[in-house]
Amino acid sequence: GLHPRCTANLFIDAVCVGEETVNKEDCFLLKVETAHYILQAQNTSNSETLRHTMWGYFSQRTGLLVKFEDTKLVRLQPSKEKDSIFWETTMESVIEDYRCVDGIKIAHCGKTVTILYRYGMAHNKHWKTEETWRIEEVDFNICGLSMDCFLPPSDQVVH
Repeated sequence: GLHPRCTANLFIDAVCVGEETVNKEDCFLLKVETAHYILQAQNTSNSETLRHTMWGYFSQRTGLLVKFEDTKLVRLQPSKEKDSIFWETTMESVIEDYRCVDGIKIAHCGKTVTILYRYGMAHNKHWKTEETWRIEEVDFNICGLSMDCFLPPSDQVVH
C-alpha cells in the first residue's frame, strides 16, 4: 500500500536526479535502480530482467509522495534458435488527497496508468490500462482479520 514508512524504505537508497512540478506541486525527483545482483537473481533459463527503475516525485512542501513511476524490462529467449522477445512494463501513479489516519498521512485517491509493450520477432504490440482509485476506509492492526482476506508482505510475516 501507500504506508509512508514503506514508501520511505523503498526510496532509502535513491538518488535525487532533479526537480519537477506535478499538479502544481514542486517536487524532488528521486530515482532508484534495482541492483545488478538482484536483477540476476530474478533470471531464469529463458528470461533475463534487464532493468527495473523506480522514480518518486516528493513534494518539496510536504515531503509526501505525489507521483510514482515504475519501469521493468525483461527479455525472453523462447529457444536458442529464435530471436528474443522483450516485455516492458511501465506504471505511473498520481497520488492525491492525503488525510490523517491515526496520526499518519495516507493518500485516499489517485490515478494509475499501466502500459505493457511487447516487441521482437515481429510481435510488436502494446496494451494500456487506466484506473482511477479511491480508498474509502483505512484502519490499522484490525483484530480478527482473517488471513484469507489479507496477505501481508512476506517480510512482515512472523514464522
